Amino acid sequence: MSVAAPWPVGYRRKAFDVLDSTNEEARRLALAGEQGPVWITAGRQTAGRGRRGRQWETASGNLAATLFLRPGRPAADCAQLSFVAALAAHDVVSGYVLSADVRVKWPNDILIDGKKICGILLESASSGTAVPDWLAIGLGLNLATSPERTETPATSMAAFGVPAPAPAAALQALAASFAGWYRLWHEKGFAPVREAWLARAAGLGTRIRARLEGGEWYGVFEGIDENGALILREAQGRIRTIAAGEIFFG
Repeated sequence: MSVAAPWPVGYRRKAFDVLDSTNEEARRLALAGEQGPVWITAGRQTAGRGRRGRQWETASGNLAATLFLRPGRPAADCAQLSFVAALAAHDVVSGYVLSADVRVKWPNDILIDGKKICGILLESASSGTAVPDWLAIGLGLNLATSPERTETPATSMAAFGVPAPAPAAALQALAASFAGWYRLWHEKGFAPVREAWLARAAGLGTRIRARLEGGEWYGVFEGIDENGALILREAQGRIRTIAAGEIFFG
């Protein structure tokens, strides 16, 4: 993928200097009847968040973006778009940082030499049906700086000696790549997305610790299934499938 790829046809963008959260703006757009797809960005977020309600810092020079869209697909299918977004973010990071190992980490992070550079958060709302009314795909990408004192060590593009791209340039590369992977997902389903994700996966075949709300499990990361759930091989060869949680290597 070229980092100079043109803006994808059919996608709009809304840029703000300051927002509480780009995902919250997506929620407001949904209530206002927006159909999407539209990319929302903020130079600074006052209430950005990550998974499990954690605060997500968006320092100046980094990218805070959310794609608002209405896929019109069941919730299980919409969850697969986390992997689509991860592939797009991987394309962007590897397109700028050529001398490092860029990997995708289940379920929704991007690592560069083992350190987190991008997080992804999907949020949606339903009117009581199995098909969500809308979907917000939020991404925080560390271009110029990274936060300190994080559970998973964080980094940025600039930390690798790469001139940090402007957030607008990174967004354009991200939007172009996402549009391509999204089109593939629409036309071919999750199988080719899963294959591409596994080819870029961190820790595949190694021992990991999986943390869920109900406890922790240890085993070998065998891959992901046809729905994107993690496959963990425990002691005595027992297989555990994990739909949601966090994993730690080593």
